[in-house]
Amino acid sequence: MQADFAVECGAGDECLEMPWRTTEGNCAYVDVKRQPERLGEIEEVTQFPELGAFLRSMNSPRSSLETAKCDAWFTRELQPEEEIFGVGGKFGSYVDLLFVPGPRRADLGQHESFARSLTQLLARAPEMPASAEFLVRRCLFRATGEHTAEVDGFYITVYVFGYADDEVEARRHWGIALDLVRNAILQAAAKLR
Repeated sequence: MQADFAVECGAGDECLEMPWRTTEGNCAYVDVKRQPERLGEIEEVTQFPELGAFLRSMNSPRSSLETAKCDAWFTRELQPEEEIFGVGGKFGSYVDLLFVPGPRRADLGQHESFARSLTQLLARAPEMPASAEFLVRRCLFRATGEHTAEVDGFYITVYVFGYADDEVEARRHWGIALDLVRNAILQAAAKLR
């Protein structure tokens, strides 16, 4: 399994605003950490039970993380660096991860160290047609009922891909890789307590 991380905190890079809502207002942040019964409101959880299991773990009371956004898909569009897998498609997902409220959220070094430790843990994973990428990005935590001021901070987008010529097999590889990533995240997060 391939694994890598990067820091994308430049002016033109993606930035998450929390809590988020689409401009159309038809999609919004669901606080699964504090309201786990709302997990079923996330459409992707119904479509992809593997993603639901991942979100449940990340938002569990024992986790020092919580999730903000997610998606999953199959595509035949591969990047040049993915040609090493020698297949015609990939099944992928992303999940935006946040540290629970506290000083860690605003600490770029903590985010970078966490992402690096994940890639090191996954380097021990068995060879398989899958990859994971961890992107540290900027986040604006807007004032809400519990917070009186906007705070600049960071989050990590976790991309996981499974590769194969057909969607069923690519999804199977993705599911295995997603479990490996989940275990690595929980193991690395346990060291933060």
